[in-house]
Order: sequence, then C-alpha cells, then structure tokens
Amino acid sequence: MIRRRPPADPLVRDLVVAAQRSAVSRRQLLGGVGLGLGATALTACAPPPPPATAQALKLPTDVSTTDKVVRWANWTAYLDYDEETKQYPSLQGFIERTGIEATYSEDIEDNDAYYNKIRPQLIAGQDIGRDIFTFTDWMANRVIREQMCQPLELIRIPNANNMLEPLKDVSFDPGRTHSLTWQSGFAGIGYNKAKVGRELKSLDDLWADDLKGKVTVLSEFRDTVGCILLQQGVDISQPIGKAEFEKAVAEVEKRMKDGNIRRIKGNSYIEDLKTGNAVAGIVWSGDLFILRAETEDPNWEFVIPESGGTLWSDNLMVPITSTHRRNAEELMNYYYEPEVAAQVAAYVNYVSPVKGAKEVLAQTDPELAESPFIFPSEEYIAENNIKGFSALSAEDDADFSAIWQKVMGN
Repeated sequence: MIRRRPPADPLVRDLVVAAQRSAVSRRQLLGGVGLGLGATALTACAPPPPPATAQALKLPTDVSTTDKVVRWANWTAYLDYDEETKQYPSLQGFIERTGIEATYSEDIEDNDAYYNKIRPQLIAGQDIGRDIFTFTDWMANRVIREQMCQPLELIRIPNANNMLEPLKDVSFDPGRTHSLTWQSGFAGIGYNKAKVGRELKSLDDLWADDLKGKVTVLSEFRDTVGCILLQQGVDISQPIGKAEFEKAVAEVEKRMKDGNIRRIKGNSYIEDLKTGNAVAGIVWSGDLFILRAETEDPNWEFVIPESGGTLWSDNLMVPITSTHRRNAEELMNYYYEPEVAAQVAAYVNYVSPVKGAKEVLAQTDPELAESPFIFPSEEYIAENNIKGFSALSAEDDADFSAIWQKVMGN
C-alpha cells in the first residue's frame, strides 16, 4: 500500500521560498549532490518563559570598548577555512575591519556534552573563556529557559534584519532577543561510494553484513533516533511517545550488539570517516561535503534516506558570564552581511539564514546559486519526508536523554 505524504508545512514552504531567493551553496567541487531543507525544526521547541531583563539578570560589566577581543565556540567544519594559511578568511576579514581580536574554537562535540561541561561555571558566575557559543534549537531553548545566556542588543545588530523571515520569530526565542541563527541543515546517510561499492538508499542498507563495524551514528538522539523513528513510520514532527522512542532506541541497541554500528559519536565522527575506520553512517549533511573537499575524494555522498531525514538549526548566543557582549554583537552583525554569509555558506554547504546571500554568489557562480540540489523546492521537502524533531516537555527531554545516555554507555 502506498501512503500519500501530507503537503509541506506552511513554515516549510515559507523557508524554502525564502531560501531559494536568498541563500547560497558551496564551491563547485561539492556540486551535484541532492540536498533539501525545510523549516519545521526551526520552531520545534516549546516557548520558554518570558526572559528576564538585563537588569534582573545582573549582567557582568561589559569591557568590549577597552578589551578588543571576542572568543567563539562552534562545531567542527562550520566556518570557511584556508588549508594553506591555516586561517578562517571571513574571520580574518572581521579582525582587519574592526580591530577586534577574534578567536575561534571547535569546542562543541555534542550539545549535551558541551553544555553539561560549562553549565556549572555559568551557574557559579565564572568566565568560561567564550563570548559566543553555538547551540541547536532545542538546546538553545534550554539555555534561554535556564537564563544561561545574555539578551542581545538588537539595535547594535542592524544586519539581523537580513534574517530569513521564517526564522525571525521562533517559539524558543520570540523576537530573537537572545539568539541568531548560524546555519541550518539536516541528517541522513553519508557514505563513500568507492569503499562501499554500491548506493546506499535506506537505513537497512547501512546494516548490511559487509558494513559491520564500519558504520558510525550521531550522538545527537534527535538525529540518529529521529531517522530510525521515521523508518518505523513515526512522524517526528508530532509529539513522540516514550514507547515509540524506546522502540527506536532498541533498534540502535540491536545494531550495536550485532556489530553493525562501530561507534556512537559527536562531531568527531568525521575523523573515523577520514581514517577509514568507518565508511558510512548517519551524519550531518554539510560535514560530508567538507569531507569531500578536504580529502579531495569525490566518492563521499550524502543522501536523504528513503524513509526521510531530520532537520535543525544552530544558533549564536552570548554566555551569561561574557564580558564582551558588544564585541560578540559586532561579530554577529558582520556575519549577517550578505557578502560574508555567502562566503561562509559557499564553504560549509549548509543553508544560510541571510537574505541576499544567494544574489551575491550568483554574481560569481550563477549555476551554483540556482542549484535545485542546494535550494530545494517545496515538493522536494514533502516527497523526501524531511522533518524536525518535535518539541519535548522538560520531563520527556530528561527521560529520553537518560534512556539515550544508557545506550551510549554513560
């Protein structure tokens, strides 16, 4: 029996249209791979309580005027990088323009792991050595709810007006008073065609006997378990029951016990793919394109599984203990310039949140700027069943996290 998929969510349609008009792709080396993105996950968090005012939070004294530094924590392979100079070209441009010494650290391996590491210091009012951290929507929701980030002075970030319309008023941060989207992307199947020797189209293909011990999956359960839930016929954009979650987790446990899955890892899974310890897995889209570029191996492929893929956004935020909020805001403003956003997106191959970036890229590479693989149609989103993981209550979030931690051996 063929089951018809429902039409795309209106917010998905809005983001797709906006992305087609305003976002960018990646350098030509990465062309020719099917990609898609929607917007459901961009608002897939429960609204936090009204945030406290800056006065109520008793923010630390900002020393940006006299101490011209900004320290940024981000994920791996998430900013344009020059292998020859060992620098981030767009970040160098910011330093040269502003005189602010910006440092960039690939600190974040996993949302939970990083937040759990820094949270005690934040609660104690201690400087964590970072002025910007980058969290996925659901964790951004928690950070705002727990008042572990500072409100943004939007008047100092005029380029925030360049944000795609569907992103401007998300449920976890109404009015974008505490966060700005960095990039959006999705999870699906990544693999090396030459090493696997065939196409992989479904999660079942990952569990083939000849791939035992060579498959890696993400430690973010909303992506790994999310993909498995989709395979099991669950609409992850709707409330998910504990029994449904446990059934999907049991599939992961089975594949680990049977030796199919080599390891559950955070962002460092890329190293297993680079070394050949893994040749396939459930991965994040942009990482595979970065891998293709860095290894100069065109055999790395990313595909949405036949049963569907997950989608998400990551967000720039200022830690509650930072004393360089205004320097951080200046950096955010810089990255919301269409020219700079185009430079980044052309490297990382995630969907840019900045209006006008596509037109900038079109001036130098009109073919890539119009690629239907990078800027998907509404039909692509619906036909490929690309979904955002439903918002979880605080209780379900704790329960699901505890179940998943046991699987990972923590």
